[in-house]
Amino acid sequence: MAEIRPYRPSDLDALYHICLATGASGADASSFYKDPKLVGHVYAAPYGIYSPESALVVEDEEGVGGYIVGVPDTRAFEARLEADWWPALRKIYANPSGRYGDLGWDGRMQRLINRPQITPDPVVEPFPAHLHIDMLPRLQGRGFGKALIDRWLELMRGMGARGMHLGVGWANERAVRFYRAYGLDQLELAEYPGALWFTRRFADDPVSGPRST
Repeated sequence: MAEIRPYRPSDLDALYHICLATGASGADASSFYKDPKLVGHVYAAPYGIYSPESALVVEDEEGVGGYIVGVPDTRAFEARLEADWWPALRKIYANPSGRYGDLGWDGRMQRLINRPQITPDPVVEPFPAHLHIDMLPRLQGRGFGKALIDRWLELMRGMGARGMHLGVGWANERAVRFYRAYGLDQLELAEYPGALWFTRRFADDPVSGPRST
């Protein structure tokens, strides 16, 4: 048996663990990182800390095995992290030299801590909310991914967001198939050739009303 429930502060270690265990395009990245918390510092923990009200987890008899985290306002969240999250981490993790593509796994996360990625305006302006979703293999293929997104979209609509986005690399083929099957729209930007953006306008969502014309 497993259930979806709201995030609790005691789930923070689970966010770190799951983020690492799915951090190689959905596969376990534990063997790639010298510092096991680095990827969670970037993609999971700050959401649980600064936006717990928009986080959900899946818990079974073995514990928390999946999560969805995100925020209704990407720009406001980016500013919050710049003020309250990144400065302390930058005292621990120096900005490595060299090009991003030439850095190792730890180096790339250290670069993102020191130079966070800013979501492109063509994505964030019409789709201001964003999410990250990860699940351990034992919970995959059982409908929890769809259920998590369904619940999270309801949360975002309740918070007044008019649309959402998420970014995924083409290498994560399982995720790309999942988001397509879920029915999210695709948005590709020429200046980001290795990334694919999936989006949803809430006015286009049959749950929230008919498509506007």
